[in-house]
Amino acid sequence: MSFWFSDPLKGNEMTENMDTSKMIFVFGSNRSGIHGAGAARFAAVHKGAKYGVGEGPTGGCYALPTKGFNITQMTLDEVEAHVQKFISYARENPHQVFQVTQVGCGLGGFTKEDIAPMFEFAPENCYFDQMWKSLLPTTAQFWGSF
Repeated sequence: MSFWFSDPLKGNEMTENMDTSKMIFVFGSNRSGIHGAGAARFAAVHKGAKYGVGEGPTGGCYALPTKGFNITQMTLDEVEAHVQKFISYARENPHQVFQVTQVGCGLGGFTKEDIAPMFEFAPENCYFDQMWKSLLPTTAQFWGSF
């Protein structure tokens, strides 16, 4: 699958057709692992995310909880704890490249201003949705938008 992406070597300008097929698709999930809509549904249908896995590696994905069990609302502090857990996982797996979607900004009910700054210290093997560009450090890399 291809997406529009930005190339950090070209000053984060948009370049077309980045091959994201080998990237780990990071999506906002609920703790119950019910991947019924949005990026979670895409992850289940196209990237092998398993139903019932609400956090961590699953298929060609990483489920990052932004909703609780039974799809209840989480606090920002709870989401941030899960983001930090993901960042640790990404650091421990430098051989993998992560395609981070706008987790929590759709069905999760949060804004990009709430969530994007949580990724400020993510490692360089993380690529972010272009919609977060103004909210992340200039060294951040972007893959496009979902």
